[in-house]
Amino acid sequence: MGKKHKKDTVDTETDVPTEENDVLPEEHSKKKHKHKKIRKREEKVEVKIETVKASSDKSLPLIGYFPSGYDPEKRQRVEEPTVRVLKSVKRSHRLQVVVSPNQSSPVNFVGTNYSGEAVVPQMCSYALGVLDKQTQTLKIVQIEANKIFRLEPRFGDHDKVADEASKKVENEATVEDSKTKFNFSTKKSERTAKKEKALRAYRDPEAQEDLNDKMAEAAVDTEAIEISAQTSSITARNIPPHDISATRPQQAYPLEKIILKGEWRYLSDIAELLQEGKTINSESYPLFVCNRIHKIEEVKDEEVKESLTCIFSYINHLIKFKDKHSMDGYSSAKHHKLPNILTQKFNDMFANTESKRLADDKRDLLISYVLVLTLFVDNFKTEFSDIAKDLRMSNGALRPHFEYLGCKFVREHNITLATLPAPLKFPEIRMRRRRGA
Repeated sequence: MGKKHKKDTVDTETDVPTEENDVLPEEHSKKKHKHKKIRKREEKVEVKIETVKASSDKSLPLIGYFPSGYDPEKRQRVEEPTVRVLKSVKRSHRLQVVVSPNQSSPVNFVGTNYSGEAVVPQMCSYALGVLDKQTQTLKIVQIEANKIFRLEPRFGDHDKVADEASKKVENEATVEDSKTKFNFSTKKSERTAKKEKALRAYRDPEAQEDLNDKMAEAAVDTEAIEISAQTSSITARNIPPHDISATRPQQAYPLEKIILKGEWRYLSDIAELLQEGKTINSESYPLFVCNRIHKIEEVKDEEVKESLTCIFSYINHLIKFKDKHSMDGYSSAKHHKLPNILTQKFNDMFANTESKRLADDKRDLLISYVLVLTLFVDNFKTEFSDIAKDLRMSNGALRPHFEYLGCKFVREHNITLATLPAPLKFPEIRMRRRRGA
């Protein structure tokens, strides 16, 4: 059999026989180039960065986008869109951008920096960068209000719609938004935000009307009003936590509410000194404690003995804290070390943020705490001349403080004693009348 030959073809111009499957080298190269991707060379440019800060005579650029798909550049139009920037008269930081495609268009694209997307928590800062290749400088400019305006389509009066949107955001903040904000904020800012929200709700006339309607429908509890009136008068007396209905003096001022559970283990200084055989002297401890330290040895119950030493230590800490914040007793207490837990507690309860000295009402409250603890030590019948010296007061000046606590005075063997009867009965606070009234 003969060999199979491919069909030969002749080029009419050159009369050169060619095969059907033969491809010219130029065509072959073109086919190869079709499959190759043309890569652009990345040019590296060294630039100098300049930041342009805001100034009073120049306004910062505003950046916005159209979520609806409207593109002012690609859209064929006869008239160019007009852009207006509106600023609130009362709140100058509030801005509103209004884009009108043309005068006859019923739609305006409106964006604000105080409603809608602008209210969402923002964890970054925006800036506009302009690169000049000739001078090889990159200028970074802050944008207005650090917000990107979401230009949404509005029909009709855009000012009215935007105002309603802002009111809706202010007065109807959702729980999810508030939770999102609090995830990235401090506790202080969280408390401030809650207070501002409460104030906004209080100022809302509709919410006020609903509150008035609910108050009108609610039944009036006269007993609760009487109790609240008594509580308010008690608060004015600056007295520790108490129980008016208590039938025993030990229950009138609960000790567990004066010395909290976690504080007892930090009051073992006196017990440790006694175990080491050291004496409790008046240079480090008040006279009241020194004159009654023998009671610890007289007590047989270990739990009562431990609580008594802790009460002595607590009295000492209270008096030293008072002396540290006074002019006449600072020298005796400047080297005294308070446990951290008590330092924080005493600062919250008694300290004055505006001055190092204690305010009068806070000082009276501290004295009330000391006197209640002295009553526990002396089984609710105490002779108070030594504690008066520790508090740098006279016996006569200390008597009203006992009266405010509900104490009565008795004389035994020519000594005045303060006792605490139960249930508690507080003296009525008499208001002085003005002359000529």
